[in-house]
Amino acid sequence: MSTTTLSDLTLEDLLPHRGNMLLVKEILEVDSKTARALFLVDSSWPMADENGVHPLILVELAAQTAGICNGWDRIRTKGRDSNQMGWIVGIKKADFAIDCLPLGSSIMARAENTYSFENLREVSCELTMDNQIIGRATLQLFQAGEQ
Repeated sequence: MSTTTLSDLTLEDLLPHRGNMLLVKEILEVDSKTARALFLVDSSWPMADENGVHPLILVELAAQTAGICNGWDRIRTKGRDSNQMGWIVGIKKADFAIDCLPLGSSIMARAENTYSFENLREVSCELTMDNQIIGRATLQLFQAGEQ
């Protein structure tokens, strides 16, 4: 069991994402079952145009928030230098209550592992902007075993 604390880690320690695909601005809280993260909508994001970003990106925000939780769990149980393979994500359900994410807006995401067995997770995520729910997603995550 690792004694690493969140302040010892970077986003890159928790997530396999790099460059423009690392959308998380800040981790607000994390444990082995849940995570909360802050995202700032930016013109460099995928699906961005002059009007903002398509709400389908909320699925990626949910997945990255889930990744924070599962990355934290990996480091706590297997160590910081453990295999950091990404997860294959399936969308079980996703509902959006917004047509476009305005550039510069702040999105809060909360993800919770609602089911976990070996390398399979089911994650429920709620996404808010200005304290209003703008999306909910249920994701199924699978990670191939270490070779």
